[in-house]
Amino acid sequence: MVEAQKVVRTLSGRVVSNKMDKTVTVLVERKVKHPLIGKVMVKSNKVHAHDAENACNEGDLVTISESRPLSKTKNWVVSNVVTKAKV
Repeated sequence: MVEAQKVVRTLSGRVVSNKMDKTVTVLVERKVKHPLIGKVMVKSNKVHAHDAENACNEGDLVTISESRPLSKTKNWVVSNVVTKAKV
């Protein structure tokens, strides 16, 4: 019997806070069309992601993937840093 591969959700967003130890806050933006008006709007969510090496700084573009709950608010892990912020 062939076992099904687990689908891992990944998102990309910008780091808006790295003040916590081994945790970053990532702002994930998505574009959705308004159901009545038809205008394309930007919706955003802030999620906490685990950054084990404290490698991310504010403004970095990162890819995060879903994981098991690591704390009360942390269910995501930083997969890789796409681009570093310009200082």
